[in-house]
Amino acid sequence: MELNKLRQITIQEEILLNHLINISNYSIDQNWKEKIRVKFLNDGNMGSLELFVNDDFDEYRFFGKQISECSFFDSDGVKVIVSLNIDTNGNLFELDIWKTDFSPLIKIPTDISLFHSDLN
Repeated sequence: MELNKLRQITIQEEILLNHLINISNYSIDQNWKEKIRVKFLNDGNMGSLELFVNDDFDEYRFFGKQISECSFFDSDGVKVIVSLNIDTNGNLFELDIWKTDFSPLIKIPTDISLFHSDLN
């Protein structure tokens, strides 16, 4: 996994991002799927991504706020908490993935019924 290389999102990442955008109360450009590029963040291989849309690859953006979150269980049964964050300009900024035992993420589910918005 190359940390600094921009790439297109995987289908699993797209499904998760789409779910988080849909449950947010935030308006995102309808064409985000065609425009988005991502790169892995150095998080111990838990899967967090920095998000870039509209060919804006500015490395000096800053966290604005969290717009949605959900959780799921990885294939080893460990809970994973995911937050979608925007930057101070209101653009997609980060998909923050935290596997609660800090181990590497095995798999993002493709079945959205496995994503839970209630994090209790």
